[in-house]
Amino acid sequence: MTSRWLPPLALLLLCAATLAQDTKYVSGGGGAWDPEWQQIPGPKCLEIRSLWEGGSSPGCTAEDHQQWLADVTHWRDERRIRIGFDGSRYELPGLQWTQSSFIQPQMMVEDRFFYDPAAHRYTVDRYVDDTLKRYGGIDAVLIWPTYPNLGIDNRNQHDLIRSLPGGIAGVRQMVADFHRRGVRVLFPMMMWDQGTGDPGEPWPQAIASLMAQIGADGINGDTQDGVPRAFSEAADRVGHPLAFQPEGGPADEAVAYDLLSWGQYKFPFVPRVDRDKWLEPRHMVNISDRWKRQKTDDLQFAFFNGIGWESWENVWGIWNGITPRDGEATRRVATLERGIAPFLVSHDWEPFFPMLQFGVFASRWPLGDETVWTIINRNEYNLRGSQLELPVQEGVHYFDLYHGVELAGERRNDKTVLSFPLDAKDYGAVLVTKQPLSDSLKDLMAKMKMLTATPLSSLSDKWTFLPQEMETVTPTQPPSGIPSDMVKIPEGDFLFKVQGIEIEGSNDIGVDLEYPWEDSPRRYHEHGMHVRSFWIDKYPTTNQEFKKFLDAAHYHPQDDLNFLRDWKNGTYPDGWGDRPVTWISLEDAQAYASWAGKRLPHEWEWQYAAQGPDGRLYPWGNEWNASAVPVPDKGRTMRGPDAVTDHPQGASPFGVMDLVGNVWQWTDVFVDQHTRAGVLRGGSYYQPQGSIWYFPQAYLLTEHGKLLMMAPSLDRSATLGFRCAQDAQ
Repeated sequence: MTSRWLPPLALLLLCAATLAQDTKYVSGGGGAWDPEWQQIPGPKCLEIRSLWEGGSSPGCTAEDHQQWLADVTHWRDERRIRIGFDGSRYELPGLQWTQSSFIQPQMMVEDRFFYDPAAHRYTVDRYVDDTLKRYGGIDAVLIWPTYPNLGIDNRNQHDLIRSLPGGIAGVRQMVADFHRRGVRVLFPMMMWDQGTGDPGEPWPQAIASLMAQIGADGINGDTQDGVPRAFSEAADRVGHPLAFQPEGGPADEAVAYDLLSWGQYKFPFVPRVDRDKWLEPRHMVNISDRWKRQKTDDLQFAFFNGIGWESWENVWGIWNGITPRDGEATRRVATLERGIAPFLVSHDWEPFFPMLQFGVFASRWPLGDETVWTIINRNEYNLRGSQLELPVQEGVHYFDLYHGVELAGERRNDKTVLSFPLDAKDYGAVLVTKQPLSDSLKDLMAKMKMLTATPLSSLSDKWTFLPQEMETVTPTQPPSGIPSDMVKIPEGDFLFKVQGIEIEGSNDIGVDLEYPWEDSPRRYHEHGMHVRSFWIDKYPTTNQEFKKFLDAAHYHPQDDLNFLRDWKNGTYPDGWGDRPVTWISLEDAQAYASWAGKRLPHEWEWQYAAQGPDGRLYPWGNEWNASAVPVPDKGRTMRGPDAVTDHPQGASPFGVMDLVGNVWQWTDVFVDQHTRAGVLRGGSYYQPQGSIWYFPQAYLLTEHGKLLMMAPSLDRSATLGFRCAQDAQ
């Protein structure tokens, strides 16, 4: 029977009965549920409420706690029945690493700690050692070779992996290097990537095959609230099971086959229980909070839930580094969680175990006849004295795992009270056991005693941005005569006004670039300057001009993957002589410029040559003129750029041509300790469709693109060329 045949009252009663099957804490049923659906709120008696909100409770009673626990346990038991939950995938030997994968950075392949372009080699040990030094090391790494560069040409997400230095063989060895250090490796998948090259087979099969080739362990589902079962099944069919990690919390049923997920939380004073971890305690969540500059909330909620943290610092080339305090807190939390990992998958997990002092929250994790508590102090002040009250048991030993010392319980009637210090916004852990301490627990105690000898409060929590420098451009000799292929730009005053077009990052300090006259990186730039006279190529460098260079200089790059990828047998396709040369790295372009006695232009020189002194928006004026640029290519294959002489209406006030809409053009390069990026000008003819996440265009003369740079093999692109400049007298 369908609801359209029911009278209104019967339908209302049916809905009420359905809601009654769930609980007021987890979904439906009575208004106590918070709409942040990935998190289950604790007992209402723990919340702080102002008088006009009804006032706070005097505290939770044992009955309050048991009612809450019974309520959420009922939901879990019923929910597992409703979805036919099958947790057998968690038992696969090749995937059990997920249950202790507590610390996982998202790492841009462009991070300078990961690859050395001068030595042409991956530096996995340097990268892992840096994390070990600063925050205690990592359990897994999400290697990110795609967004925000994806879409600059029609290479799809897998083509970019194949474009990494050394190709597939190099990537496979790099993954093996991480495995040698005990680190599992994940790559992302972008199901929004439907506008670049067609993979030629369904994505589940394509992903499974490539990951098996390179030996990867898992996949992060970018923008996905659950990775469908078809992806796990495809990986199983090729004999290489993968752990899938959707960005959002998966639907309840998907927890059975998505063994990992991200936690993107709200952080009230009272912590919350992760819904997926509660449904399946073996499920690993890594809290992801990329832009937040202080990580105490992330780490405390992770420790309370027995889960992990996404130690994401290089956010699309924007550095959001961990402070010294957060680094040391991460080391301590990770050390404890690794040491007690078998406890943290207990199906008898008991969140919000009653504690004696206000603002202290704990989870109880029983395993056999031993029990561990993970404890957090959410207060901004230190707490001393009685913390935990337990029934009296004979022959039991109590250990403060956090400080690495044994505790002497104080008997009060039929209770044993444990006292230990909890500093402001700090952590605690207690072990209760009748067994002699194992060697591993003895080692954990010794390590924690050493780590906690220094109070967290003594370490700096000051966040600072990472300064950038612009790479030096060597001046040239002026031309001996008047070059026929160049335009002389006169000396003049110029208001250099430009902004970055990064999709994310807002206007936070650290986004985009830091010019020599600025004291920090920022998105919006404005600087009055006097530009000395210089020469600039009238057109971008063409295929036929670049071939003259190759024939004369016998140039061939050491890293030649994707070098002149659209050429065959050492030359360009028929009819392409006067088209811009592409598939050229910065190093390739610099080699050509040096051979020609020229250099690449500074960005402000490029903009001045394109804009003139009047601040126009396009080289030809302030109104868009579609005939002044190539027709955009919005398909999944690329036709190639137009000839440089095809659009004379695109001339700048100085007569410089083909500045906008055909191919991007290299200008300046900026570096910080972790990222190197090229400033691209002019936009290109290629516009992949179907997603807002593709590399954005910059046709306006007041905008620039920022290409994150790793190595020539990856940096080269079908839409990226160059033109040269030369100093005048």
